[in-house]
Order: sequence, then C-alpha cells, then structure tokens
Amino acid sequence: MTLPAVAASLPAALPASAAVTSEPAASDLGFVHFIHQTDAVGQGLFLILVLMSLVSWGLILTKGVALVRRQKRSRAFLDFFWNATSLEAVQGEIAAKGVHEPFAHLTAHAMHAQAHHARFGAAKLEEAGSAQEFLTRTIKKVLDEITMNMESGLSVLATIGATAPFVGLFGTVWGVYHALLAIGATGAGTLDKVAGPVGEALIMTGVGLAVAIPAVMGYNWLTRSNRVWGARLDAFAFELFTFLSTGQTLKGSGQAN
Repeated sequence: MTLPAVAASLPAALPASAAVTSEPAASDLGFVHFIHQTDAVGQGLFLILVLMSLVSWGLILTKGVALVRRQKRSRAFLDFFWNATSLEAVQGEIAAKGVHEPFAHLTAHAMHAQAHHARFGAAKLEEAGSAQEFLTRTIKKVLDEITMNMESGLSVLATIGATAPFVGLFGTVWGVYHALLAIGATGAGTLDKVAGPVGEALIMTGVGLAVAIPAVMGYNWLTRSNRVWGARLDAFAFELFTFLSTGQTLKGSGQAN
C-alpha cells in the first residue's frame, strides 16, 4: 500500500475507534454500573431495599432462635409438670428455675391467681366472681399476652414481603424511563444500545424479589410454628384449669404435648 492510501484511510479509522471507547463495554454493564449511574431516586430505592433486607433477616434470625429455645424449654417443662408429684413441687421448680417459656409462665400465673383468690377473695372488681371465674379470666389474659408476644414483629415481615417487589418494580420503571430518555437524547435507538440500559434497570426488580422471598418464607414458617404451639398451649390451659379446679387431670392428659 502506498503512503497516500494509508493517509487516506486514517481519518476513517480514527472516528470509529473513538466511538468504541466512548460507549461502555458490555462487560462494564451490571449492578455496580447501574447503581453508580442512576440518580438519587434510584439509589434511595436501593437503600430502602437494603434496609428491608436487614430488618427481615434480623427478625427471622432473632424470632427463629427464640422459637427454637422456647420449644426446647417448653418440652422440658411439660415433661416435668406431668411427672411431678404435686402442685407444690411444680411451684418449687418454677421458683427455683424461674419462668423462661409460655407453659411455665401460664402455670405460674394460674397458680398464683388461685392462691390469691383463696386467700383474699374478691377484694377488687377485677377479682369479682367465683374462684373458677377469676382463674378463667387470668388464664385468658395470660394466653392473650403470650400470643401477642409470639406474634410481635411478624407484621413487619409480612409488610416487607408484600411491598419489596413493588419497591423493586418502581426502581426498574424509574431506571427504564431515564435509560430511554438518555437513548432518545443521543439518537441511538438500535437494539444493542437499548438492551444494556434496560437490562440494568431490571436489576432492581430482582433485588426486590430477593428481599421479599426470604421475608415471606420466614413469615410463613414463624406463623405456622406459633399456630402449632398456640394450639398446644390452649390445650394445656384447659388441662391446667381442670386440674386446678378439681385437683385431677383429664384422661389422656397433656403428657402427649
């Protein structure tokens, strides 16, 4: 090739090379690039999703550990309770080891209510009625308190599981909108110019789903476990009321629980 031909080819080659370097390579596109190039709204939505994820995982771990401990301690107390020789032995065990799970908590309050009413009678309006009526009200009140304690925080998990996908979808719509505006401003409407920015915007939907799925699964697991143990606690409360009222357990007592 002659020197004039090489010189003539240079102007055509240089703009093409400059055009290649001005566009981000396909390997540069991705999650980090999307977070860096998005505006304050997109980054704020991403921060909200991160906070949602931290809160949901914190609740799942803390409530899960508490649930496992509660189940283990409840089994131990029920085994002791139904093999105890007398109520005095149960009361002594509770006084010595304290109350660390719902069944012992319910037993301690029920026994205290019975002893209090037998000693002082109906001295207040809340103590009105017979001993059985006062014992029934006490057991119901304690059951409500235990249920509220077990279900605390689950509404937050349900809210995160329901709203996180929509927060991610909002981020995707916002990202696609700005990507299309940028593409329209440059006038490059080919598929290779549109697919990259739009694909990056879809990352926010994926993040929303990644936050929502563990929250929903954790909520279902904790809700079912609380429902099972709540039913066992109700059955135990009925047995406990009968035992405190008559001094005898029913046939097929709560040892199976």
